[in-house]
Amino acid sequence: MTILKEFREQCATPIEKLRQVADAMTAEMHAGLASEGGSKLKMLNSYVDNLPTGDEHGLFYALDLGGTNFRVLRVQLGGRDGRVAKQEFTEVSIPPQLMTATSVELFDFIAKELARFIATEGEGFFLPPGSQRELGFTFSFPMKQLSIASGTLIRWTKGLSIDDAVDKDVVVELTKALDRQGIDMRVAALVNDTIGTLAGGKYFNNDVATAVILGTGTNAAYVERAYAIPKSGEMVINTEWGNFRSSHLPVTEYDQALDQESLNAGEQIYEKMISGMYLGDIVRRVLCKMAEEAGCFGDIVPRKLKTRFVLRTPEMSAMHHDTSTDLRVVGSKLKDIFGISDTSLETRRVVVELCNIVATRAACLSAAGIFGILKKMGKDTVKKGEKQRTVIAVDGGLFEHYTKFRSCLGSTLNELLGDEAAHTVVIEHANDGSGIGAALLAASHSQYH
Repeated sequence: MTILKEFREQCATPIEKLRQVADAMTAEMHAGLASEGGSKLKMLNSYVDNLPTGDEHGLFYALDLGGTNFRVLRVQLGGRDGRVAKQEFTEVSIPPQLMTATSVELFDFIAKELARFIATEGEGFFLPPGSQRELGFTFSFPMKQLSIASGTLIRWTKGLSIDDAVDKDVVVELTKALDRQGIDMRVAALVNDTIGTLAGGKYFNNDVATAVILGTGTNAAYVERAYAIPKSGEMVINTEWGNFRSSHLPVTEYDQALDQESLNAGEQIYEKMISGMYLGDIVRRVLCKMAEEAGCFGDIVPRKLKTRFVLRTPEMSAMHHDTSTDLRVVGSKLKDIFGISDTSLETRRVVVELCNIVATRAACLSAAGIFGILKKMGKDTVKKGEKQRTVIAVDGGLFEHYTKFRSCLGSTLNELLGDEAAHTVVIEHANDGSGIGAALLAASHSQYH
């Protein structure tokens, strides 16, 4: 109980602290826009200067690579009247050995799967004679964008580590793989998942001004007004906010240990506190300390309890949402994941409270980040006489499936905004926003447009 109490105090996010985090986010955004390398936030220019309008026509493909699997989809766009007339997709897992292989092996695997998917193109999809298929490529890793259809990889995250791909243009690598497979296809747009989500959101709802990903990783993008960017005109900015850091973030010893043992120590501190890849592991680390120092699972510390990432966030969520009187979901998860059987009800309650502390902190910090972006855009207050509505498109499994995280995020953002402004800001779930968004950006940047 002492360990739990200490941890709860260290993770506390009172509203004043969240306001400080939001102000720090706004300040870092200004610094990142003002100069290259001026901030931990990269504030990357996405080169997307024409978001989809709804007039787009034709057949477009999208490839969405964002972690341990990727999606391939095709959409038939029918302009103002038809909108998304038809769409199909498939999801493919990347074999573990390819996560650390070579660039050629990874992109050849992707191109083969893409070829297989193209071969199933059936009724309702049609390409005008003599025209080339076009693809929107969602690439959700830090990259230096060079134009709408080129960008070099800065570094891998989320478990991928392929050294020879770093500093290479990922569109060139993909195009070479497509050629090797004999696929006649042009990459028309290269975007990250956040930009894709923003484009997809805006296509269906013109009030969308910001997109946030809360899944395995996290990021945010928004539409910046022209005069605010010394670097260029009006632009969609990819903040790369996962790398945000501030002395106001409630970092604990468990966060520090997780960071030090990670592939990218010292980077992505904010992401490691709020995204789905890490939350379960923070819970595991606290449980491990409880087992070592307080013997809460018997005399011997279960071996599995020392295994990094063995507790995934979906399992953590299942335990957090357990409403049974004897918390039997918690009991069975502890047995299945860690091999810990015969836990007392008191121990199970501690586990639920741990999940609650970690998820609440993540949701509150996410809300503070969003509030920081709204402040930067001048959308955190109500202007007299203006009809104002700001929609934040949010995608990602953490937001979609973790109910308590999602409701805490919403209520915290409303509290930060205050009653009047809260009525003008809406969070909407953009389901598979990034995939459809990439196809839409291929359409709005098509060579036939």
